[in-house]
Amino acid sequence: MIEIEFLGYLIGFDPTTILAPGMFIALVFALLSGYPVAFCLGGISVLFSILGILFGEIEPVFITAMPQRLLGIMSNFTLLAIPAFIFMGAMLETSGIAERLLESIGKLLGGLRGGLALGVVIVGSLLAATTGVVAATVTTMGLISLPAMLKAGYNPSLATGVIAASGTLGQIIPPSIVLVVLGDQLGISVGDLFLGSLIPGILMSSAFALYVVIITSLKPKLAPKQTPIKLSTSQFIKLVRVIIPPLGLIFLVLGSIFFGIATPTEAGTLGAIGAIALGAIHGGFSRFALAKVCDETLKTTSMVMAILIGSTAFSLIFRGVGGDELISNVLLNLPGGKIGFMIFSMLIIFALGFFIDFFEIAFIAVPLLLPAARELLGTESLLWLGVVIGANLQTSFLTPPFGFALFYLRGVAPKSISTQEIYLGALPFVALQIAVLIIIIISPGLVNWLPNLS
Repeated sequence: MIEIEFLGYLIGFDPTTILAPGMFIALVFALLSGYPVAFCLGGISVLFSILGILFGEIEPVFITAMPQRLLGIMSNFTLLAIPAFIFMGAMLETSGIAERLLESIGKLLGGLRGGLALGVVIVGSLLAATTGVVAATVTTMGLISLPAMLKAGYNPSLATGVIAASGTLGQIIPPSIVLVVLGDQLGISVGDLFLGSLIPGILMSSAFALYVVIITSLKPKLAPKQTPIKLSTSQFIKLVRVIIPPLGLIFLVLGSIFFGIATPTEAGTLGAIGAIALGAIHGGFSRFALAKVCDETLKTTSMVMAILIGSTAFSLIFRGVGGDELISNVLLNLPGGKIGFMIFSMLIIFALGFFIDFFEIAFIAVPLLLPAARELLGTESLLWLGVVIGANLQTSFLTPPFGFALFYLRGVAPKSISTQEIYLGALPFVALQIAVLIIIIISPGLVNWLPNLS
């Protein structure tokens, strides 16, 4: 160890000063390589723990803190909400309830100009509230709504744009696993985060709906008016029976959290049981459906937990080699103080959203930003910061050319629709998201009002 340090001094630098930057740079290259993130984090942690011990920067006893951290993850009650909400969304999708909901609202609004697109926004908001997963929402609506909109003569750019945009609403509309993970990483109440994101989520979906109404009125050719479907009383009652149960389940889950009846974890379990009941009532529940939902829940939860374990190891070793202090000094000394920190951190998160999934961002980037955020913004602003991060990622996932939502939609869209048309359709909604994001940033009261009432 002494010989390694002496060799470093001979060639003109202290070897311990390159460990933290080197660890960060190694992570960037590993992520860009496309190798599974969890193994990138774990491998880099092992490598730099060895280097840290050799260079005398880390004491071997420091590594023994890792088992205690893993036990902390296993005993975290809040994280149990993740598989529950994943199960609820997967069950609603697999049992066909989500599909019937989309078709029913489409029939009710189909007679209006732009009614199908408006229906996509409404159902996108509801699916976002149940799944919180961009891929599931965009894929479901792309397979069901896009053919119907194209058949009705909708402009391909408008049709694809509204589907991709509505699919990203799951980032800030509660209850979603995105908010559960953010609340855990920021150390704030998930219930308060659900309350704080409710108004911004409604504001975002309302902006989409208003845009659809205005653009289809100004440019009727984008969405030809459909012949209203005359529904008999029995048909109308049948549609209402399809629409009401999923809405009731969402309100039951949110209401139990907002009124303090249940924790988010307990409410997620209630939602999962409710989804099974709805699937059974509507004939979409079977042993095969249950096996498929359990398999999907297991895969997604395992992926999240693997990333969390890897990021825990990374953060421990990164702190051991002085990385936390390095990042904190950089963020605290940015020009502009709070404003400079917000601009820099939001740009970093926005850029990361092009290349890595939300869970990876939450487990890697958020903990690095958290110490500086606490010092510059104050602990009381972390709730607002969580909603801003969610809205920022929502915008990133929709922005061409790397937005994940666009890739998912490209995978299910007909070949007759070009990638350029999908990108052009997304741009107006990106502008709307940026506008709403700015409103949230300059008006923290939109986030804090409901939590302060509880």
